Amino acid sequence: MSTEETSRFVRLRVDIVLELDDEGAVTGAALERLAEDPELPDAERAHAESAVTEDTAEALAYLVDPFGLVSGVPGVELVQASWSTERIDYDPDSPEWDLDEDDDEEGDAMDRNG
Repeated sequence: MSTEETSRFVRLRVDIVLELDDEGAVTGAALERLAEDPELPDAERAHAESAVTEDTAEALAYLVDPFGLVSGVPGVELVQASWSTERIDYDPDSPEWDLDEDDDEEGDAMDRNG
């Protein structure tokens, strides 16, 4: 039997490109979230505050909530999540950024069904 027939676990990959038009707002929101987190130890808070202040991409990573993406989906439970952010060169006219072209058949199936 294939993994598709036997496993109840599904990996969902999402690639999102965001344009930051107000980096101060992103950084401020991340600092607010850090300040409001009662379970964050002081040493970790200081490190996180430094990271989000120095790099807006890091600030964005503190604001993204993958649990929120699927919390309202019936019949699923998020068991693990990881995410990262990075600054990129983006050209919407470049073929590299054509979202209609998938590298594998799974993406093709999603395009047809999704």
